[in-house]
Amino acid sequence: MLSERLRLPAGPVDLSTICPREKRGFKGDKADGADALDDLGPELDDLQQKFSAAGYVGGKRRILLVLQGMDTSGKGGVLSHAVGLLDPNGVRLKSFKKPTAEELAHDFLWRVEREAPEPGQIAIFDRSHYEDVLIARVHGLADESEINRRYGAINDFEQRLADEGTTIIKAMLHISPEMQRKRLLARLDEPTKRWKFKPEDVDERGYWASYQEAFEVALERCNTEAAPWYVVPSDRKWYRNWAIAQLLVEALREMDLEWPEPDYDVAEQRARLANVHP
Repeated sequence: MLSERLRLPAGPVDLSTICPREKRGFKGDKADGADALDDLGPELDDLQQKFSAAGYVGGKRRILLVLQGMDTSGKGGVLSHAVGLLDPNGVRLKSFKKPTAEELAHDFLWRVEREAPEPGQIAIFDRSHYEDVLIARVHGLADESEINRRYGAINDFEQRLADEGTTIIKAMLHISPEMQRKRLLARLDEPTKRWKFKPEDVDERGYWASYQEAFEVALERCNTEAAPWYVVPSDRKWYRNWAIAQLLVEALREMDLEWPEPDYDVAEQRARLANVHP
């Protein structure tokens, strides 16, 4: 299973030992990857429909997909190509941006807890509660004791979600600094993509080493049985998209989903429909 290949083992994390161009679990090339992604569509649709149906009739299972990564790592691409295979009616998407004044007046998890998935729903966090131990650590937005408290609070929060029936898939989209430069330059070169570029993106590149360290600490401190981390090599866009879709398929497969049985007599309801007229 791909999840076994991408899942981080317990213990210290060194991202420099994971090549961002790896194709773990896939032997083909770009064209093969595109075909493999398309091939997942029908199964993913069938599994999601059963998953949503179970939630509709009282099931408790939910899915939370957390996407984290450096700028240009491809969160938007994943949403378009991998999450795009899903029925939007069963998806809840939330992008956590800079906290508002109201959000800052509460604990950092206040705004996140409100976006947790409902039964039968797949929630996608484009950036997440991990911003509060990544950006906050790199730019000193909170002191060390507060950052340390947050790791524990995150673990408690994710454990509560798991206890309520949520399968949590946390994916760190791992890219190289060279690939980030290439993608930022592509944004400048293409008029239709320049709106994505922000001058401060260049400033943030100066903190690359600090961000890698912050990621390594967060990955180690918050890599639990209830909410494991997966590192997805993301220099190859096609592999990244396939990998995220495959992780979703595997999570749904493990639920051993079937169409819910009705809690009524089918024959009786057929008879009623035949005899009751408006």
